[in-house]
Parts: sequence; structure tokens; C-alpha cells
Amino acid sequence: MRALRAQLIAEVTMTLRRGETLLLTLGIPLILLVFFSQIKIVSTQGSRPVDLVTPGILALAVMSTSMVSLGIATGFERGYGVLKRLGATPLGRSRLLTAKIASVAAIEVLQAAVIVPVGLLLGWNPSGGVLGAAGAAGACVAGSIAFGGIGLAMAGRLRAEVNLAAANGLYLILLLLGGMVVPLSVLPVGIRTVAELLPAAALSSSLHDSLGPIDGYPACWIVLVVWMVIAPVIAVRAFRFEGD
Repeated sequence: MRALRAQLIAEVTMTLRRGETLLLTLGIPLILLVFFSQIKIVSTQGSRPVDLVTPGILALAVMSTSMVSLGIATGFERGYGVLKRLGATPLGRSRLLTAKIASVAAIEVLQAAVIVPVGLLLGWNPSGGVLGAAGAAGACVAGSIAFGGIGLAMAGRLRAEVNLAAANGLYLILLLLGGMVVPLSVLPVGIRTVAELLPAAALSSSLHDSLGPIDGYPACWIVLVVWMVIAPVIAVRAFRFEGD
């Protein structure tokens, strides 16, 4: 347990010390939250922009941390041989991965502790009460597992530089198609159908379903659970500790 605790502290400390990671996990979500909650650029279906945007920004924060931040950092550690060396220490591979997962959870708690108060200050009025909060927490856990699996699958297969580009590119695509800042309802029918099968839209719709003034699309919880199951399986099969 001592080795695990030390590695967890190291993972969280390194994450918080990286300026680009702080920008990705806190800076960008907060900027988008403030901007899109104050400016009505699309139809909000009779609701205030902040009530629609805040659940989506929470989904964006989960994706930023569990897929992009974790995936990029792990990819470079694998490429530099850090994972291989740490896996051969008394820490072991299982506790190394456990520390990474726990560090993601810790960062996401920090993100929620910042984003939720900012949303409330901007006038967000979450709905759903205790059950809604519980549903949102469950959706975030499922989303973290799904996006973590995607991030680790790419980190465990691609070269570090390629993984960096792929993670950032996928982040932008899922941001645009995920219903996080732009409602899925404004997308063309064909694109919306594809988007609803992706984990980003499933997570944001589940959070809207739990906390927002509108319901998520009917199958959003099923899609999220499916991604929660298949993404880690793909990661386990694809991941390699040794760099190319």
C-alpha cells in the first residue's frame, strides 16, 4: 500500500504541475462554460444557456482527464521506457495502473469542485435532486472507464507523437459531436445518428438527463454502458508496456 500511495501522489502531483494539462482539464472547460453560458448562439429550447451548457462541460472535463490527459501522459511514459521500468519495480504493473486510475478520479473530483460552483455562480439551477446527483455521479464513473479505455488503447499501441496528435484530434471531434456545447438537436440527422453512438454524446446526454432541463436521447445510458464495457477490453488487448 505504501508503494501504491507514493505512486498515486506522484501521479497527481505531476499532473497538476503540467501547465498544458491544467489548461486541458480546467482552463478550457471553464472558458467554454463562461462563454457559452452567457452567449446564446443556438436554440436552447426555452431553457437558459447555462442550464444546458454546465452538464456538457462536466462531460467535457471527464473526457479531458480520462482520455486525453491520461492517454497522452501514458503514451510518452511508454515511449520513454518509464512504464517498463516501473512495472519491474516492487510497485508492479497492477499497482501502477491502479495508481493511474485513482489519480484520474482525484483530478475529476477537483474538476467538479471547480466547475460546479462556477456554474452555480453563473446561475445554473441543476434539476433531479439527490437522485439526479447520484445518476450524474454514476454517468461520470461510466464515462471515465470508457474514455480511460480509449485513451489507454491508443497510448498502448501508437508511438508517443502519433498518440498525441490522435488524442487531440479525437478530443476536438468528440467535443463538436458530443452535445457538450452545441446541442445534438442542431446537428444534421445523419451526423446526429452517428454522434449518438459515440461515448461523448452518451455521457453528456446522461448528465443532461440527470441534471439538466432536457432529457437525453432514449438510448444514451445503454450506449454509455456498452462503451464502459468494450473500451477497457480493447485497452487490455491492445496495451503494451514496452515502447516501439
